[in-house]
Amino acid sequence: MDRNEVRSKLKEFICKTLLNNANYALADDEKLITGGMIDSFSLAQVGVFAEDVFGVYIPDNDLTVANMDTLDQMVSRIMAG
Repeated sequence: MDRNEVRSKLKEFICKTLLNNANYALADDEKLITGGMIDSFSLAQVGVFAEDVFGVYIPDNDLTVANMDTLDQMVSRIMAG
């Protein structure tokens, strides 16, 4: 799976499931947690999604605001495996 496909699927999940707005135009560098759009508990959902859809396990200690605040950061972490 390439980076663009990961970005597309993750963006759809975030907008539809976490933001409850499938039409939201989420920017790649938009601050999700520090910007108040989602809470840190949502990162657990991102972790489960990454494992279910991409087969990538992200340990709890990596599911932090510092590592996963933007779509770009999340995509990079998923691509790192």
